[in-house]
Amino acid sequence: MDILESDLQWQVKRYKQLIQITEKLHSSLNIDILLGELCVSLKELYPDFSFSLLLSQDTYSHNDLPIIELEYDSENIAAIKAYASGELQFESSLSANTAIIYAPLKGKQVTHGVLQVVAVNSTVFPENEMEFLNLLASAAGSSLENAYLYQQSMREISNLQLINETSHCLNSNLRLVDTMTYMSDQIIASIDAQEVGFFLFSNVHGNVKILPGSTPYFYTQQAKFYIDYLKEKIELEKTPLFIGDINLPNMKNSPSFHSILAIPMIHSEELKGFSIVMHQKPYFFSFDTFKLLQSLIHHSSLALTNSMLREELEHMIITDHLTKLHSRKFLDEKIQGSMKESEEGTFILLDIDNFKEINDTYGHQVGDQVLVQVANLIKRNIRGEDIGARWGGEELALYLPGCPLEKGVAVAERLVKKVSENSEPHITVSCGVSYWNKERLDGYNLLFKRADDALYIAKGTGKNKVVIQENGVRVS
Repeated sequence: MDILESDLQWQVKRYKQLIQITEKLHSSLNIDILLGELCVSLKELYPDFSFSLLLSQDTYSHNDLPIIELEYDSENIAAIKAYASGELQFESSLSANTAIIYAPLKGKQVTHGVLQVVAVNSTVFPENEMEFLNLLASAAGSSLENAYLYQQSMREISNLQLINETSHCLNSNLRLVDTMTYMSDQIIASIDAQEVGFFLFSNVHGNVKILPGSTPYFYTQQAKFYIDYLKEKIELEKTPLFIGDINLPNMKNSPSFHSILAIPMIHSEELKGFSIVMHQKPYFFSFDTFKLLQSLIHHSSLALTNSMLREELEHMIITDHLTKLHSRKFLDEKIQGSMKESEEGTFILLDIDNFKEINDTYGHQVGDQVLVQVANLIKRNIRGEDIGARWGGEELALYLPGCPLEKGVAVAERLVKKVSENSEPHITVSCGVSYWNKERLDGYNLLFKRADDALYIAKGTGKNKVVIQENGVRVS
């Protein structure tokens, strides 16, 4: 009777402990806190035993907790059997004088791992102790499942918020560079990517254009191996690529990226380009990350296409169709803005000499070719901030913001010389140059008039020359 009473008291004590531990485990949805509480409880219950938590899908950092990833190998048969069957497993070793229990951490949906308890100097576990450990492991599995489901739901909410914010921003008529830079920043922040690149299939067969917003790495020679390899696979398969550990033979002697996600950008069922996301660590990205990236790229494809079409239309509006120089309207706006913001500037008006004779002799098609030749020489002989434009007919114009008169005249003289030496059929041009600065009262229309007057003088005094006109006085 005393033995039965003692056993009953032990069971009551154990079940009270089980209730207390279960309440603690279910009071938190933080996985780190939950696992910490479980380990503290196990140490209190079994101070002479060692134990480990073999978790099946654990991507968290748990400091010094005895947590091991559950590996599916032949050396861990009992643990795998407990995990697969959901039933308690026991093994003992007479030679090592140890007994080991494997209790599955079962939730309602799946088993999340196995609790391994090792008793030294013993080859048996009491029946009631094994039952208690099984109940404890089930309580831990249930609380783990709640925490995993909670964190998964929070990730889903966060991902939906990210997609919603991204869609809202992308539909706010951003410029192409702003659209892609925003996307790159969102991807790096949300999935901890090291490199992000966006690529557009160009009209030239087999070529791709790197879009602004891509990280600088993709402009290097090393990145070309990845771009070419993934471009071919995307073109062939037209499906997203999830690569955990890529190994390109050309990358053996240089730092390489192993984890790669590549997502095609498709609009109206047409493959427009693709995105590449990379990290140096193998298997760095999860499948959930892969799905999130697909959603982000899917929502960005329409915004990307709209940005490109809008900028293409804007480019057509401000660009002369024949010469590909800017339109006169665009030039007018830029000069007016420059006269408000800059300190000085030079304006050059250029006219092709005897252009009517060229059209009459060779035909209008050759006349167009001559205009294109001169326009190309202009584009090759000006700075990035300078503006070349089709003024009208055979007249072209250049505006050089922040450029003093002497340098502007040198540019005009160089163009006159280049046209005479490099045109086919042979032609010459005449230039009128005007200048402004903030030290004197001047106006936008007066700047044009002085250049036009100078050009008139150049045409009337032999052509193939540069003339500067200052306030109605011929300077040179």
